Amino acid sequence: MTHTSVFPRPRQLTELSGPAPGPHAEVLVSHDADLPPQGFRLEYAETVRIAYSDAAGLRYAQRALDQLRGTPADQQQAVLIEDWPDIRRRGFMLDVSRDRVPERSTLLRLVHVLSLARYNQLELYTEHSFTYSGHEEVWQDASPLTPEDVRWLDDLCAAHGIELVPNQNTFGHWERWLAHERYLPRAENQEPQEFAGRLRPPSTLAPTEENAEFVTELLEELTPHFRSDRLNIGADETWELGTGVSREQASQQGLGQVFLDYVARVAAPWTSRGHQVEFWSDILGSHPELMDRVPEGTVPVVWLYDSPDHIATVIDHMSEAERGFNEAHGVDTEQLRNFTARAQALIDAGVPFWVAPGTGSWLSFIGRLDNAVGNIIDAVETAGRNMAPGFLLTSWGDCGHFDPLVVSYAPILFGGAASWHLESNRETSELLGDILDRHVFQDQQGVLGPTLVRLGRVAGELDAAVANSSPLFRAVQQPEALEAHQVPSVECLDAAAETIHSALATLGSSRPASLEGPVVLEEIAQAARWAQFGVDVLRSDLFRGGALQDSEDTSAAARDEARRLLDRLEKLLAEQRRVWMLSSRPGGLDDSIDRFSPLRRRLVRLAQLPQPARQARTL
Repeated sequence: MTHTSVFPRPRQLTELSGPAPGPHAEVLVSHDADLPPQGFRLEYAETVRIAYSDAAGLRYAQRALDQLRGTPADQQQAVLIEDWPDIRRRGFMLDVSRDRVPERSTLLRLVHVLSLARYNQLELYTEHSFTYSGHEEVWQDASPLTPEDVRWLDDLCAAHGIELVPNQNTFGHWERWLAHERYLPRAENQEPQEFAGRLRPPSTLAPTEENAEFVTELLEELTPHFRSDRLNIGADETWELGTGVSREQASQQGLGQVFLDYVARVAAPWTSRGHQVEFWSDILGSHPELMDRVPEGTVPVVWLYDSPDHIATVIDHMSEAERGFNEAHGVDTEQLRNFTARAQALIDAGVPFWVAPGTGSWLSFIGRLDNAVGNIIDAVETAGRNMAPGFLLTSWGDCGHFDPLVVSYAPILFGGAASWHLESNRETSELLGDILDRHVFQDQQGVLGPTLVRLGRVAGELDAAVANSSPLFRAVQQPEALEAHQVPSVECLDAAAETIHSALATLGSSRPASLEGPVVLEEIAQAARWAQFGVDVLRSDLFRGGALQDSEDTSAAARDEARRLLDRLEKLLAEQRRVWMLSSRPGGLDDSIDRFSPLRRRLVRLAQLPQPARQARTL
């Protein structure tokens, strides 16, 4: 029997001496109250016997049985499986607000992947991408989710044993709302604020009673479309808090108390109905004096998106400018080292919390798989030591969501397996390519899954580390932001270029049988072309000391190189529009494409060409 026959790998699998069941074997099913929640026992022998603890356990037993039956005939073996999860709540969160709103077909395949990996919770993170009545100016260009979309997805999730949980930010990340004159008075500050030398537009709601009532009205409109009695109210990265409307209140009561009072006010209508309310704990975790005031019925969710090994390298090389940027945004650099450090105040106080690692896919093009694996293991180990009741793997869309969903498939599978039972699945990170081909892509050539995994490991093989992103992405979208120590060596860039080139050639030979095969092939190839472009920008003679040259007094050779890069960029952007539409809605596409305007303008200047007029916004 192959290593990938049953996924996730069970905590106990014993080979039996008798024959495997035949095609017409009897199946006997019984309830066993002594099994742990979601647990099952499956005897795959001449007679198939299933014992289950509850409906979820029966579902997982049936899925394992299906996988065993699908094992090749010459590998059939009688076995006994006993299995149950380490963490009862195993969730996945997809950002659908910055800037990619998926088509229903994309959500359908996501649910199938989540079901395979035994997730039992899904959240779609919204800021402005739901059709709230009377607020059309906020969402009209976003191709937002409708009530019909949510009810369809809720039904689909329920059919797969997954709870769809509403997730609407109610405090920070309100840029899309506050950009409109009608909502700007609700801001903590109505003017852009400077953080570490950068101006940020208004993004945080003032923690007022009026704003709490306003977001409650939104939630009252959103939640009836969900079966769930859970709710995620966000409340992360409230950067301006205490600097404007709430300045006096914060100086009198403390910033943490102002934050927690508002969270409690927003949560109260839901906890009073028996709902469980999640909120991000990045602000709360810096205020240990407030641990005894966490409202009953709420659960802080601790997020961290870099593995301990990766972030240790980042911190060791971190410049004063980088540390200043963290401090300006209220981030204690030392708390980023691992989940235990991040959650220490909650741990010391005995406050239950969830862990939220990341897929490492955003700000990367092709993912940061090795980082994601380390990040997930750190999260699960911290959850295990502290009996954390929930795990929420996140896939964000920062800076235009240029990574297609398929780039997150490998981390999703590993996250589901690790949060189910880490010790049996710790090594499945080395089998993810085969698992993808066997259970997701059904590639008859056996190359699509391994190629996706190989691309995902490129960032981890670079000898320069950047927090929460890949240098290949940063060089393309934020060419002015990379510091010299964040630029990989020529040798590593050459190796990355060879890997990406080889992967693109290999993709052409894959023959996936799954219905999504043609779409994901194009999406993976486009992501790889972006990563290749990032390598070539960094290898360019125009790139010096962490930034592109910024002078129009360039040589003829430099001008020619700038023109070549500009031509490639224009072709990539055109192709991005086409590939985006294969799985995502048009809203947000123009905003996403606009993220590359700084590089485009810089290349035009270096090529000494007339500045192009701003492209017409097209759908």
